Amino acid sequence: TDHYASVRGARIVLADDDGVRANMTASWLAQMGWQVAVLDGLTTADFSERGDWKAQVPPLPEQQTVSAQELATWLRQGSTQVLDFTTRANHIKSHIPGAAWLLRSTLQQQGGAILPEAERYVLTCGSSLLARYAQAQVAELSGKPVWILAGGNAAWREAGLPAESGEQRLLSPAVDRYRRPYEGTDIDAATMQAYLEWEYGLVAQLDHDGTHGFNVLRTQREQVTA
Repeated sequence: TDHYASVRGARIVLADDDGVRANMTASWLAQMGWQVAVLDGLTTADFSERGDWKAQVPPLPEQQTVSAQELATWLRQGSTQVLDFTTRANHIKSHIPGAAWLLRSTLQQQGGAILPEAERYVLTCGSSLLARYAQAQVAELSGKPVWILAGGNAAWREAGLPAESGEQRLLSPAVDRYRRPYEGTDIDAATMQAYLEWEYGLVAQLDHDGTHGFNVLRTQREQVTA
């Protein structure tokens, strides 16, 4: 859901070709608070689309782009600032040297004050798709020329150009994903492992506890084995 239903509260419609998987998944999503429905009565003829899934995105006007090699030349000359709109985790793992990371929401909240000083801005992300939607806003806030890196960070890497990693120049807070349980806490690994072992052992505890009143459901295979 982080990638394919990333809008909180979005309606999700599930479909399958066997009448089982969609219903099972819908049950879990509903328990997680999503608005979910299952499309029933499908036949083989309904699955006519071929090829990889492609996101439906709003159209954009033509924008000026710069190649990875030309951007490398601009960066050596100075006065060009790269703004990276990829995920924070991707940016920390690898990014164009000197690139600053930020979210579009930060631009909306803080305006041009958040932008580093530059005579020219180049926007990027993994493929530069998301970056294209920030172009008009950066241009309006900065009053400077704004370019899009053709092919995004992937094109930069494919060109064999240098990259850096680490938490330099992070202009937005780490709010672009939910943290895992215990992430960012001072709970040590041994304590977390002890909790997981307790959780995994709950079924065995129920088997030995005659006062709980719950019946542990068994699969047919388990029943035959027993």
